[in-house]
Amino acid sequence: MKNYIFGYARVSTEAQNLDRQLDALKKHGVDHIYNEKMTGTKKDRPELAKMLDRMTEGDTVVIESLSRLGRSTKDLIELTELFHSNGVHLISLKESIDTQTSTGKLLFTLMSAIAQFERDCISDRTREGLRSARARGRFGGRPKANADSVKKAVKLYNTQQYSIREIEEMTGIKKATLYRNL
Repeated sequence: MKNYIFGYARVSTEAQNLDRQLDALKKHGVDHIYNEKMTGTKKDRPELAKMLDRMTEGDTVVIESLSRLGRSTKDLIELTELFHSNGVHLISLKESIDTQTSTGKLLFTLMSAIAQFERDCISDRTREGLRSARARGRFGGRPKANADSVKKAVKLYNTQQYSIREIEEMTGIKKATLYRNL
């Protein structure tokens, strides 16, 4: 099975030109180029999604620069982690990064460590915030339905005289809560 070299090029607006990126990717010898003209801040980038779906272990993705691939540092790290977990190599021409080299692997490892650190910090802050809220008598999640209202809603339902919407309006109990209690 042949390993492919995919190129990805992106500019932010229709008025901008992809030629410089496309020339660099062609010069590098990519097999297929995915390109788009849309802002990098959009999560839904169809051509990037197509490339990600087509990649298999051993393939290589070549980009002109890291800024063309990721919307943010976090997005870039997530994409490089995805490549790594799928056994796909990444080459960034401008930054001279190649994850097949020891320097490229080091950079990838550092990026992964930073991403993990960021996730751990978010998790720690979330736990601390929940503990602090509980200490003040606040608990997260949806408010519990009033038990008497639930009983009333079930009784109304069992009479078969009212629609679900009418029962919701009369009791304040939502359809899902009613069905859970039937």
